[in-house]
Amino acid sequence: MLIVAHPSAGSHSLDMVDLHCHILPGLDDGAETMEDAIAMAEMAIADGITHLVATPHSSSEHTFDYAAVRRLSVELQEVIGHRLKIATGCDFHLNPENLAALRMNPSSFCINQKNYLLVEFNEFSIPPVLDQTLHDLQLAGLHPVVTHPERNSIIRTNPERLGNWVRMGCFVQVTAGSLLGAFGASAKVDGEKWIEQGWIHFVSSDGHNLTSRPPKLNEAFEAVRNSFGTEKANALFSENPLAAFEGRELPHVPQLSDVRVAAKPKRFFFF
Repeated sequence: MLIVAHPSAGSHSLDMVDLHCHILPGLDDGAETMEDAIAMAEMAIADGITHLVATPHSSSEHTFDYAAVRRLSVELQEVIGHRLKIATGCDFHLNPENLAALRMNPSSFCINQKNYLLVEFNEFSIPPVLDQTLHDLQLAGLHPVVTHPERNSIIRTNPERLGNWVRMGCFVQVTAGSLLGAFGASAKVDGEKWIEQGWIHFVSSDGHNLTSRPPKLNEAFEAVRNSFGTEKANALFSENPLAAFEGRELPHVPQLSDVRVAAKPKRFFFF
């Protein structure tokens, strides 16, 4: 793990890795212009972030255009230089059109074109068949990462489903702002509880802009370190996300003796 000094990043000198950020301009509800994207990148650098994954939505509202994603990421990287390593992925919604596209070219949707895939559930319905879909993604060699469940009212109402996905081998990412109360008291409480239970593997910014949803991790890092210790904070903000960024096995996956075991589906529908 790389360690360098970041004078403006608080009292620690840990390189932080942001796996989830809507920094590329004009693709979704994130940055609107390249100037916005550059300002967000500068904010991330000042906060102590050294690696960042640009993850535009891939949904029914926002079509994922891999060529545009790559072009914009290269343009942003050229401006920022070596101070921030930018990779691409997407915020993947489990709809039929997306799944069909994923079958054709899985790597384009994944973090840094490796094998970790950010998966977002809507807040209207999470049908049981999606448990099978998550399992099929794993059989296809991908590592599903459930994004910000602490902000999803369905999952918060039925947290045992999240626990079962973790037991199946899925990973989970919470939003840094949630741990600071930016998305309400319930999201904060659930996020902290699931960290304590060992259900959380990454903390990311899910940055969208410079104000209400900034690409910053340092304050949340300090909150996690204060509540759960340095080892846990390092794992969630640096060591696990760097492993996902590089397509490696995660170094910190807690044992889950407190999670009810879900029977793994036997059939294979995805590919």
